[in-house]
Amino acid sequence: MKVEINKRKAAPKIPDRIDIHCEIQAVPFAQLSQMEPGEPSAAIRERVIKARQIQEARFKDFKGVHCNAQMTERMLHEFAEPDAESLDMLRMAMERLKLSARAYSRILKVARTIADLEGSEQVQSMHIAEAIGYRNLDRGDWAERGI
Repeated sequence: MKVEINKRKAAPKIPDRIDIHCEIQAVPFAQLSQMEPGEPSAAIRERVIKARQIQEARFKDFKGVHCNAQMTERMLHEFAEPDAESLDMLRMAMERLKLSARAYSRILKVARTIADLEGSEQVQSMHIAEAIGYRNLDRGDWAERGI
C-alpha cells in the first residue's frame, strides 16, 4: 500500500484566522494607583454604535453583508484600498513578518473598522499601522515566548 502526501498544501496557520491578537503586559503594582481614568464605557459604546451604523449603510446594497469583517476581496478594493504610503507600509510588514494573503485581507478589514471608529471616510496610513500592530501572533517569536 502506497500513501502519497501532498506537500504543497500546508495546513492554515491559526493566527491567520484571527483578526486581532495583541500581547498585553501586566501593569506594575506601583503604577496602578497613579493611573488616570480611561475613556468611559458609554463613550466607547456610542463610537462603536456609530461605526456599526456606518458599516450597515455602506453595505445596504450587498445581501448578507453587514459589517467590515464580511467584506469580499472586491469590497476590500472598493472600501479599504490603501493609498501609496499605506501600501508601502503594508508591503514592508508583509515581507518582514512573512504574512499570508489572508492576513493581508484581515489587516485591511481591521484598518477599515479603525477608520470607521474615527469617522474617517478613507483608510489612512495610521489606520493601517494600527491594524498591523494588532498582528502580534504573526511575529516569528511568539511561540518561543509562550504566547
